[in-house]
Amino acid sequence: MWRELCCGALLLVAGRVSAFASEPVAERSRSVVYVNGARYYVHTVLPGQTLYALGKLYGVSEETILERNPSLAAGLKAGDTIKIPVVESAAAAPEQLSPKKIRKTFDMHQVRRGETLYGISNRYSISVATILEDNPSLDPVRLRAGETLLIRKKAVGKSDEAANDAEWQDYRDRLNRAAEEGTAYHIVAPGETMYGLARRFGTTVEALSALNGIAPQELRSGSMIRVPAADSAAVAETSLPTEEALPELPQQRPRVDFLPLDAREELRIALLLPLSDGVRSNPNYLDFYQGFLLGLDRVRSQYGYSLRLDLFDTCGDSLQVRAILEEEAFRQARLIVGPVHEEMLPPVVAYAERHAVPVVSPLADIKSLQSDALFQMAPPQRRKYAKLEPLVFNENRQVTLIYGEHTDREFEREILAALAGKPCARIDYRYSSREENRDIQSLLTNDRENLLVILSNDGIEVDRILASIASATTSLVARGRTAPRFTIVGNSHWNRLPNLDRALYFKDRIVLFSTYHAKRDAEIIRAFDSDYIKAFGTLPSLYSYRGYDAAMIFAPAMYSDIQYDLESRNYTPLQTTYTFRQKTEGCNHVNGNWMRISYQPDFTITVD
Repeated sequence: MWRELCCGALLLVAGRVSAFASEPVAERSRSVVYVNGARYYVHTVLPGQTLYALGKLYGVSEETILERNPSLAAGLKAGDTIKIPVVESAAAAPEQLSPKKIRKTFDMHQVRRGETLYGISNRYSISVATILEDNPSLDPVRLRAGETLLIRKKAVGKSDEAANDAEWQDYRDRLNRAAEEGTAYHIVAPGETMYGLARRFGTTVEALSALNGIAPQELRSGSMIRVPAADSAAVAETSLPTEEALPELPQQRPRVDFLPLDAREELRIALLLPLSDGVRSNPNYLDFYQGFLLGLDRVRSQYGYSLRLDLFDTCGDSLQVRAILEEEAFRQARLIVGPVHEEMLPPVVAYAERHAVPVVSPLADIKSLQSDALFQMAPPQRRKYAKLEPLVFNENRQVTLIYGEHTDREFEREILAALAGKPCARIDYRYSSREENRDIQSLLTNDRENLLVILSNDGIEVDRILASIASATTSLVARGRTAPRFTIVGNSHWNRLPNLDRALYFKDRIVLFSTYHAKRDAEIIRAFDSDYIKAFGTLPSLYSYRGYDAAMIFAPAMYSDIQYDLESRNYTPLQTTYTFRQKTEGCNHVNGNWMRISYQPDFTITVD
């Protein structure tokens, strides 16, 4: 009997050991986000993981996990993304260091009204992740005016805008995985307004303002806001302003003939920017203004022209724009730059048409408004892949689309549209630690010129694909084979991915398409940066570069090329080239020049 009992006990213990062994070994997620003022881990459920195991891992009850994740009522499944409240521990945090240690290790930044975490990270050239690590109680979506942030001294100047942009996008993506049902998070792009976003996401300005607890004029580029989680792509296609929504201008656009100034005449320029909302400043447009000033200084010294600038703060308000039109200083202008938002342009353009004054829109991709007086510096989205055509339409070139487990569907749609039905092959890449992907190897051993398009949007996966191609190329050359002929088309969003080895860009001959290019180690950019730092005591941003470009192109053109509408001339003030063309008479003069950036095996970059 004792033997039977012992055997039964052993079976019971073995059963428990087996049950515990079936639980996967896991560690807490390192992804932490704020949702409505509370901190949560964003956890992806592993195969075999249970609510009991998750509760033990994170120190919370099963009931708490279920309460925060109503979708788990249907059961816990591998691959589910759930949010688990952060239970504060007694672990050391920067706030618990001695005051002397804090002063030695950190600078203090007091948040001003309207500031964003993204803007602060760029101001100090410090990574978003570092700021979040040193300020664990910080809600990055809702900074509070007056709160103090710790800025790690040793990390200042160690990051750049591209890296910060990638980390800010990554935080947005993690936040969306934990967002409440029916809502999502969106990063406000330059030129976007509450009105435009409300139309895009199928809601009203009032509802969007209430959802985020801000007034329309408080919207800031680089901020992260909550939006309805509708099919934004479908909404965007149907909600753009129409001609009927812009009653300021007649349907039949007049032709506008510009007369150049005599070299001895003074050029009066009106610069209209939303420098503030009437109370708080907007650092992005201050950067644009400062870059514009440096451009004007360069024009004066290079050409000897007499220039006078009148700056007007639109406060992001259409009524303020109309008031500016009545000011005497504005009416003296022979060149108008701004305002930056399309919905504020109609009265300015109507005035410009009557007085034959060119209007420069420096940042917006204008969707509806058309005028012979209007010059658009930002290339339109529809022209993004125009420079892909020479790489595609070649009889001996094989186009192959490389899919991974994480496909960027928007990029896929853009590429398929650019291919215009050209036959192409497809590879489904799956990572294996034991052997190289044979499909990718086979691409490099044919006798054709190959154009490879990587459609993944996951940093680790893209890095593995690029590394696999680079490794296979090296192996073939080492064995005495002819170096494979291929070019890889990548997504400009890769620059936001933190995991990529940028050296692979050169080894794999990557081609990217971008609206703007300014490489800080280039001599012309270094010279501009030096002048900018001497003048304003801070590093320039992309807004600064665009402001400089606007001044360098249009101020000299007012004495010559404006007579010919700048048509088909190439202008390259720094590293980005602008080419203005008019589709039909009476339409906008639009820069259609997306930049094709090619990384070469000799570690040089060419820009077309």
